[in-house]
Amino acid sequence: MTISHHESNERMSQITIHNGTVYLAGQVPADTSADMKGQTEQVLARIDELLTRAGTSKENLLSAQIWVTSMDEFAQMNAAWDAWVVPGRPPARAALEAKLAKPEWKVEIMVVAALPGA
Repeated sequence: MTISHHESNERMSQITIHNGTVYLAGQVPADTSADMKGQTEQVLARIDELLTRAGTSKENLLSAQIWVTSMDEFAQMNAAWDAWVVPGRPPARAALEAKLAKPEWKVEIMVVAALPGA
């Protein structure tokens, strides 16, 4: 059994790959001055980067977990998500309201994707 860890520190890895499946850590925005839609767009761009580094893409998403700090802004998050997700290939998804680790973060997203050819 082979498990590979990428972009790791003593606490966590941003990418873990096992048995043809890519697991990403929860991603948060860098620019917290943005609104919910802007923060979500940043997170989705980071997810694209990490999936590319792992050898896959959003076209191979299996599941997504989304945490938002306010359901009042849920539609803004969904607007960014809907513009990003591959038409006809949405992953299984859960979205919850939660208090995130830093109060300036409005959204955190964690995804799992298949690794093509594995």
